[in-house]
Amino acid sequence: MFETVRAMIAEQLKVDESKITRESSLINDLGADSANIMVMIMALEDNFGIIVEDDQIMKMKTVGDVVDYIEAHQ
Repeated sequence: MFETVRAMIAEQLKVDESKITRESSLINDLGADSANIMVMIMALEDNFGIIVEDDQIMKMKTVGDVVDYIEAHQ
C-alpha cells in the first residue's frame, strides 16, 4: 500500500519517490499546498474506492497518515 501511495504522491507533487517516507510531512517536507492535497485525495478516492470525509483530510499530515487511513477504510 505504501509503495502505491508513494508513487501517486511523487507523480502529483513532482517529487522523487526515494525522498518520500511514511514520516514525510505532505506540506513541510513535500511542498504540498491545499490544491495539491485535494487533487491527491480525489485520486486516492478513485483509485482505492473510498470516500475521505472533509474533516479527515486535515488530520492527514504525513504520508503514513494517508496510508493508515486508506488501510482502515478499504
